[in-house]
Amino acid sequence: MPLYDYKCVEHGLFHDLVPMQASGDCAMCPTCGALSARVIMVPPEVLDMAPEKRQAIARNEKAMHEPRQGNQHSEKDQGCCHHKRKSKLFYTAEGNKMFPSARPWMISH
Repeated sequence: MPLYDYKCVEHGLFHDLVPMQASGDCAMCPTCGALSARVIMVPPEVLDMAPEKRQAIARNEKAMHEPRQGNQHSEKDQGCCHHKRKSKLFYTAEGNKMFPSARPWMISH
């Protein structure tokens, strides 16, 4: 059972182990027995976070559903770093394949 936070009007915060099915229900205050609503506490590391980082995280979560558009190149771009590598395949006089310096221990087929 998870531990949830509740807030009593008179006595403040308290914690209670509650089954997940009853996570949205009110809990009784251990001191006075009054029904208290569940509260969601903010983790302390969020409060200590720099505002710029908090804004960047919020911006990333907001745009998570959108497709990425950065680093896309068209075929007409000559300065692209994603060019095709030249094959190092050679054929011997007998017609066998040969890959010099690639993997000398491999047997060609």
